[in-house]
Amino acid sequence: MYYRKKPVVIEAIQWTGLNLSEIKDFVGEKLECDIMDAAGECGEGPPTVLMKIDTLEGYHYCSINDFIIKGVAGEYYPCKPDIFVATYENVE
Repeated sequence: MYYRKKPVVIEAIQWTGLNLSEIKDFVGEKLECDIMDAAGECGEGPPTVLMKIDTLEGYHYCSINDFIIKGVAGEYYPCKPDIFVATYENVE
């Protein structure tokens, strides 16, 4: 049997390595992160952040450029950029 994914509009934000406060506002209490260094504060580049999201399947780690998606049931999960681009299109 074959199935087609139902069209659904989702909310998402991309983790750039520099928008931690935006990610925190978007995900809320399901986000856990540890700042591993203060490179950003010293002007040496973005800080190294270990970030994970409590998903329906357990914790998933996020890498820079991953998209954080809010699912249809209000759950959050990371998605690799190539999968995101292949699966979703921008809605105006």
